[in-house]
Amino acid sequence: MKSFTDIFIRRPVLAIVVNLIIIIAGLQAISSLTVRQYPRSDNAVITVSTAYIGASAELVRGFITTPLERAIAGADGIDYIQSQSSQGISNIQVRLQLNYDPIKALSEVTAKVNQVRGDLPPEAEVPLINVESADSAFASAYLSFSSDILEDNQITDFLSRVVQPRLSALEGVQRADVLGARTFAMRIWLKPERMAALNVTPVQIRQALASNNYLAALGKTKGSYIQVNLSANTDLSKVSEFQDLVVRSENGAVIRLRDVADVVLGSESYDSEVRYSGKTAVFMGIWPLPNANSLDVMQLVREEMKAMQASLPRGLEGVIAYDATAYIESSIHEVLKTMTETLLIVVGVIFLFLGSIRSVIIPVIAIPLSLIGAVFLMQLFGFSLNLLTLLAIVLSVGIVVDDAIVVVENVERHISEGKSPTEAALLGARELVGPVIAMTATLIAVYLPIGLQGGLTGSLFREFAFTLAGAVTISGIVALTLSPMMSARMLTRDIESHGFAAKVAHTFDRIRDGYSRWLDVTLRNRVAVYIVWGVISILTIPMFMVSVKELAPTEDQGVIFGIVEGSSNSSMEQASIYAAEANRVFMTFPETEFTFQLTMPTSGFGGMVLEPWEQRERSVFDLMPEATQRLGAIPGINMFPVTPPHCRVVATFLWKSLLPPPPNRKRFSSSPSNCR
Repeated sequence: MKSFTDIFIRRPVLAIVVNLIIIIAGLQAISSLTVRQYPRSDNAVITVSTAYIGASAELVRGFITTPLERAIAGADGIDYIQSQSSQGISNIQVRLQLNYDPIKALSEVTAKVNQVRGDLPPEAEVPLINVESADSAFASAYLSFSSDILEDNQITDFLSRVVQPRLSALEGVQRADVLGARTFAMRIWLKPERMAALNVTPVQIRQALASNNYLAALGKTKGSYIQVNLSANTDLSKVSEFQDLVVRSENGAVIRLRDVADVVLGSESYDSEVRYSGKTAVFMGIWPLPNANSLDVMQLVREEMKAMQASLPRGLEGVIAYDATAYIESSIHEVLKTMTETLLIVVGVIFLFLGSIRSVIIPVIAIPLSLIGAVFLMQLFGFSLNLLTLLAIVLSVGIVVDDAIVVVENVERHISEGKSPTEAALLGARELVGPVIAMTATLIAVYLPIGLQGGLTGSLFREFAFTLAGAVTISGIVALTLSPMMSARMLTRDIESHGFAAKVAHTFDRIRDGYSRWLDVTLRNRVAVYIVWGVISILTIPMFMVSVKELAPTEDQGVIFGIVEGSSNSSMEQASIYAAEANRVFMTFPETEFTFQLTMPTSGFGGMVLEPWEQRERSVFDLMPEATQRLGAIPGINMFPVTPPHCRVVATFLWKSLLPPPPNRKRFSSSPSNCR
């Protein structure tokens, strides 16, 4: 009875073309796949921010936050709502359910907010609604810019004008934000004693500033041959202009702003401080696009940073303080190293069992073909190249050769019975069409349910399961097209009659005879077999219950973060003292490469980046207890070290719970009291 496999054996060019298509499709997919640490999950957060200038935290909560929360709670797809009311501003975070369409949720939340817009105080500004994915909560890299000559506001101005536009224009960069910015602002520090002596009130000063801050187009004047546009410009831009501003003029007496205040060109806010290895700095965060290759984006950032070094102002130093892709690169390198070792082991085992180089080549060729074909299926399904899909490829190395080995052994059996290689290949392939399809379908049925799970587990391991099933599918195609054709042209009649192959065949004959004897003994003692099977089955229950359970193993990512909780009435100057002490503790570890800190009056965040893994003997888990003890000894603040979560989907929840509220803000409502 003929089979479709006959055409591939009789027409080898067709078999080669089919497998070349798999190779070409896979190779083009390799260069286009997005590289990530873990699979992408649609775990979005919608933020509703409303400014109510001049209102206390209690008024903001009662007139802004509560009405908006009640309206937003009626939208679909919400997991829970977390809100924060502070002086002059309301911030509501709407956490969406996993993999719920963020665009649809954004439309519903916007509609709900618009329904109660007329109920809000008229002085309140229009609510700002923004949606952010879980991956956007963290930047892929943080750049540090510091100088012993330039002030922080000067550094911020240079970054905003020069560095930020250049980095934002790079291919694959979603945004480049300045963190810890000190934006230029004219600071007017009032002198209460001088104001009292000259009978000047703060309202008068504010009115004077407002009346001298106009830019208006008055019109234009036109002559016979020329016309000129007219404009009124009362805007002040220099310190001397502000100092000469007239606050009040009575009976020939002129009171200027310098008489009742100190005017300084400073920054908009002094409620935060950024330090890099103890030095004052300004950070920039780089966020790649969701569909961009993070490794390629960071390579472009590194090249752009090198190109900008020559154009930086004298005394300004710019470095890549933290690069999250370094851990991804290291992890991928380790996976590729493991894959290489796995390939060598599999090839060695196949050779030991088949005994002939000719026989080994056939299943060995099926390995890269199946893996390359799996990469094409990954592109077809919209998957990314991440640790879990790479894990699936590593596991599939030992699985995809099974079909090809079965084909080779069956063809060799027919050859040993006296048939020619072509006849043996035709007959052997016909016999194995059903078994190979059954084996492939069985393995797919085993792996697919992993990817069909719901919740966070299913979202994470869907790509893993589908990639593994795809590799098995391609291996079945290769086994029914290329392997029979190669067997018909590479195997010979005397392949097992001499050399190492003959020894392997003789050894397997002895093993087969011994196995037959032990099988007879087992079948005569079925009761004992049933008892052993029952005991092992029962023991799986307590073993499962006592086993450690976690979504993914915690790994050494080369960084330790420190979360700071300070006193509710502490100032920035006081917080800086404790931050300096925490930095000193971080630097006492010999494994520390550099430190970074973001300090606010009542809270803060920092950490230490360790030396590369190959240059240190202790891991972050060895350093954590010692760091906890040393940081706990710092008076005035509570600072506890944490390691970055292994998965960003989980990290989003952990991050929001660990970070303390912003400084000088009283939080009234937060999860879980407002959870749906």
